Amino acid sequence: MNAPSVGARERAVAGRVSATALAAELLDFFLPAVCVGCRDHLPLERSAELVCGPCRTRLRAPPWPRCHRCGFPVGSGVVAADTCFECEGWSPELSAASFAVVLRPPANALVHGLKYDGWSGLARLMGERMARSAIPRELASGRYLITAIPTTRRRARTRGYNQARLLAETLAHRVEMPLIDALERRHDGATQVGLHPAERRANVKRAFTVRAEARATLTGARVLLVDDVLTTGSTAMEAARPLVRAGAKQVFLSTFARALPYVK
Repeated sequence: MNAPSVGARERAVAGRVSATALAAELLDFFLPAVCVGCRDHLPLERSAELVCGPCRTRLRAPPWPRCHRCGFPVGSGVVAADTCFECEGWSPELSAASFAVVLRPPANALVHGLKYDGWSGLARLMGERMARSAIPRELASGRYLITAIPTTRRRARTRGYNQARLLAETLAHRVEMPLIDALERRHDGATQVGLHPAERRANVKRAFTVRAEARATLTGARVLLVDDVLTTGSTAMEAARPLVRAGAKQVFLSTFARALPYVK
């Protein structure tokens, strides 16, 4: 039997390429990829990015000046203070907090997509943004540990992952710091969404404990807690307390977003 000619092989390869391209075009027509942030169409070749270029540029950093401890904008013409009315009631176990963007469109859509809609791939974009602009200034030099605020077992089963853990993985990779699973949740509490500050504090009271295998690592360490959103700080404070009791020297918080009532 004669081997196929070079021309025949080239035609066969071209046919397979054409068939693949046609299949891709049909997929894009019947199941078009859309941006998680604005729901606009994403070209097939950029569908894996999940978020379009315009939405990425619309992610808004918090305005200056900011509170040194919690990053909350303190108003124009005001010298940034060590604390502000937002964090003056925080417990001393939580040393400081920082966040990357304001929780406004499209950031709110990204947070919702990662947390509730199964778009786990968003964690890379969000975690990279945190690595660039949400590391507390006290951690600018020296070694520290990174740990995620754990979710409940029920929510982890429902979602298939802990969104804070995914963000922490990207963040740890980018800043080249060790990631540990230091905390576990004692019980399945109600969601924090929609609760008033006092209710939020009560809802997470004594919700966290330190894993036995992490205690030795925590002794004398600086720890960066990671979560998706900072609201009142209640969850972070409750997570920081057992870390400090276990021997952590200082505990800080980094989140992707924060709701600012006066920034639209």
